[in-house]
Amino acid sequence: MKNGCSKIDKIAVWAITNDGVKIGRRIASEIPNVDLYFPDALQKSDEAAYLFDSLSVRLREKFMSYDGHIFIMAAGIVVRCIAPLIRHKTVDPAVVVVDELGNHAISLLSGHIGGANRLAKQIASCIGARAVITTATDLRHVPAIDVIATDAGFFIENAGAIKKINAALIKGKKVAVYDPHGFICHRLPDSFYRKHHIDPLRKENGAGFSNAPGVYIDDRLAELKPEILILRPPTLVAGIGCNRNTSMQEIHSFLVKVFSSAALSMQSLIAIGTISLKKDETGLLALSEKLKRPLVFFSRQQLGQVKHIKTPSSVVEKHIGVKSVCEAAAILAAGQGELIVPKQTAPNLTVAVVRKSFTSSVSARGV
Repeated sequence: MKNGCSKIDKIAVWAITNDGVKIGRRIASEIPNVDLYFPDALQKSDEAAYLFDSLSVRLREKFMSYDGHIFIMAAGIVVRCIAPLIRHKTVDPAVVVVDELGNHAISLLSGHIGGANRLAKQIASCIGARAVITTATDLRHVPAIDVIATDAGFFIENAGAIKKINAALIKGKKVAVYDPHGFICHRLPDSFYRKHHIDPLRKENGAGFSNAPGVYIDDRLAELKPEILILRPPTLVAGIGCNRNTSMQEIHSFLVKVFSSAALSMQSLIAIGTISLKKDETGLLALSEKLKRPLVFFSRQQLGQVKHIKTPSSVVEKHIGVKSVCEAAAILAAGQGELIVPKQTAPNLTVAVVRKSFTSSVSARGV
């Protein structure tokens, strides 16, 4: 999932001519985690590369398996090959096109969120080419909100609002930012202005941004206008305790219910904590896979050392040896964060939610 992270860890390089193959090898020697794809007509026995008969067929199989693709060929060929494979700017991999003489590295797809702009510059530096960047904000040296968001590790909830924010910045208009915890306000240029006084949980304050486009940065749900870009910071940890063989569907359904009742966004969930006895609990393992969030396990001794438990359980202590699983596990997994949703109970499980501790740069600066 590209949303919230523009780091490119795995790259495929595609070439279809001898000159392209040479440049591809050069790129692979400079950039780590690169897989080479060459036509078998050119490289009959090449242990260092994957061979293909048809570029379009092999690309269809591998397009979403990489964070980035580098094509050393004509841009028209690339456009025709990737057109049926494009999904959305929040999930598409970065695509960079390099001409066969190595003169230009063109950022073609997912320049901001996918990181293609940065990759094009990296390739240009490696082979002595010129990086070609066409995104409007970069051309005008204006900070792009999607770049700021991905650098901060935020989930972009309504990507359609990005263009309105960036368009306003290009025109020199002010953009309001609701960032009460000070996640990125201290890093924003003067083209943004800060609004910390609205209560996002009150419907009438959805208009607190007035008529200006705005950016809302919080893990709380809110009633907001469509032009407000919603960014979810990675702040929340869920602690879960469950009976043996509780299904993934039951755990997931109750977790969603707890978050909804507390007006919290599931997109801000970063981890799930539980007791180490549950390392083989299929429902929890399946939930971790479904949500793509790590499970963090703690021993009885670790859980027992957590002092500030709001809802200890004598039953849990009798059967497991600790007064709390979900609250204690969430607190530990969040690095001793703030318990914002105490233990919630269902027939077969319990859930608690903790917000990670962080220092508000905005508060510290008196903004």
